[in-house]
Amino acid sequence: MSDGALIIYDGECIFCQNYVRLLRLRERIGRVELVDARSGDPRIAQYCCYDLNEGMLLIYGEGTYHGAEAIHVLATLSSTSTLFNRLNQAILSNPATARWLYPLMRAGRNLTLALRGKPQISRGDRKRPTP
Repeated sequence: MSDGALIIYDGECIFCQNYVRLLRLRERIGRVELVDARSGDPRIAQYCCYDLNEGMLLIYGEGTYHGAEAIHVLATLSSTSTLFNRLNQAILSNPATARWLYPLMRAGRNLTLALRGKPQISRGDRKRPTP
């Protein structure tokens, strides 16, 4: 994306849903598009090399960030206007802390999906688009 950010996340994960909505990124960076990885949005196919069960994706500026790196970058970009955002920034803006905590966050996602009877995101037959 040339302006703003694109976040691809698991729309069936209640933690993921709430996390991306609470960040208040628009206050800091402008346009933010949230895309549910299960939605069938054609842009998701561009990122078929990333396992979306292993982490959300952030496409911002010239970079594509996955998993722990994505939440680290999101923490550095998010507003400090709410207590959630201040805590998020204080904890996850440290890359080592984000790498350490992310597997715990992913385990919480997987447990919640299992308890709700929801499957993992299907890679299906997503293929890299032909040029």
